Amino acid sequence: MHVKAIPALAAVLILSAGAANAALFNVTTTLKGADEVPPNTTTGKGAVSATLDTTARSFSYTVTYSGLSGPATAAHFHGPAAPGTNAPPIITITGLASPIRGSTALTDAQITDLKAGKWYFNVHTADHPGGEIRGQLKVTPK
Repeated sequence: MHVKAIPALAAVLILSAGAANAALFNVTTTLKGADEVPPNTTTGKGAVSATLDTTARSFSYTVTYSGLSGPATAAHFHGPAAPGTNAPPIITITGLASPIRGSTALTDAQITDLKAGKWYFNVHTADHPGGEIRGQLKVTPK
C-alpha cells in the first residue's frame, strides 16, 4: 500500500464507523381497545409512526386514529411499563386532532426504556377515561 493512500483509507474507515454507529430507530405500534388495561371493545383504531435519534436524543412522532366513541380528551406516551400494565405519562399531547405530530428531547433513561419496549401510547375519551385505544411501542433499527 502506498503511504499516500493511508490517510485516505483512515478517513474512509472513520466515516464508515460513524455510519455504522448511526443511532436512528423506527418506532411503531397499532392502537386498539384490546390492548388497553382493562381491554375494551371499541371500534376505534390508530397507529404510531416515529423516529428515535439516540445521538441527538430526539423523538419525532406521528399518531393517527379514527372511529373513537367520541372526541379524544387526552393522549399520552406512557412508561416504563410492560404490556398489560399501566404507567404514568411521559409525554402529554396537547393538540389532539388526528394526525398528531410532534417532537421532543428525551433523557438517556427514557431512551433506554423506549428501546427496551417499555413505552406505550394511548388515546382517552369521555366513554373511556382510562384510555380507549392503546399500543405498546416497538423499536427497530432504521
